[in-house]
Amino acid sequence: MKPKVIVLIDIGTYSTRMLIVAVHQDGHFDEIFSVGRITALGRKVKETGFLQKEAMEETLAVLREYVLIAKEYNPEKIVAVATQACREAKNAEEFLEKVRNLGIDVRVISGEEEAQLSFFATAKALNIEDKFVVIDQGGGSTEFSYGEKDRLIKAVSFPFGIVNLTERFIKSDPPTEEELKQLQDYIRQQITDISKEMEDAKQLVGLGGTITTVVALEYNIYPYNSKKVHGAVLTYDSIKKWFEKLSSLTVQQRKSIPMIEDKRAETILSGIAIFKVAMETFNKDQIKISEWGIRHGLLLKEIESMKSSL
Repeated sequence: MKPKVIVLIDIGTYSTRMLIVAVHQDGHFDEIFSVGRITALGRKVKETGFLQKEAMEETLAVLREYVLIAKEYNPEKIVAVATQACREAKNAEEFLEKVRNLGIDVRVISGEEEAQLSFFATAKALNIEDKFVVIDQGGGSTEFSYGEKDRLIKAVSFPFGIVNLTERFIKSDPPTEEELKQLQDYIRQQITDISKEMEDAKQLVGLGGTITTVVALEYNIYPYNSKKVHGAVLTYDSIKKWFEKLSSLTVQQRKSIPMIEDKRAETILSGIAIFKVAMETFNKDQIKISEWGIRHGLLLKEIESMKSSL
């Protein structure tokens, strides 16, 4: 029997990612195509309460391109989820309607569901035996999910990510020591309680474009290669080193580093700060990196429902 082609799209606050897979009848799948673009849909949402016209147009232009690519593979369905920016913005429905008009079945998911999807994807991808915590750092929210094997024990979504943290704390270029201190103090204050509830976790796992960029920097991976990044390990010392090094540079200087995408150069410090503070708070000197995230979590759900309908 011919495999079913499914397209999965994650419309994040900062980046918009697509995964195209062929799912076989026995549930295993082959990855056909994977792509991600920084669209910064959530820029200024915290400040204004609304998705900006330019941000919506940029994201819709990328989604149009994704649909054209997807249609070449004659997909069974195009499934999409939207996250924090669309949870928060007063005009999110206007944007989502335009997305649906492109032929994309989109829905807004809660922070808790976002955490669950990331957790189950990570559990499947890395097959960790001990209790672990997944830190899924996004543009507008960051999810901490904790469990053992594929059993989720607790998931928490915090309404901070690299876009709103950068807008709130980083005013200078390069940032001042005081700005960096306030940024880290804020993150620490937010996550301290949850770290106590998850303190018996043996391992931290990091997801998101910031931490995969740090892997590329640390291991000199250019052009980007997801196979080399997935499953890589970063030490606390290497994360601290890159935080200090990059925070001493201007945005323009960070843009000149080949591994750092232009738009990410503006927000990368907030992202590294989340992982640096998390490692300090959880008292861990290593973090494992997963390339699997929300899209793969959605895929696993689709495969489950396909199996149950057989």
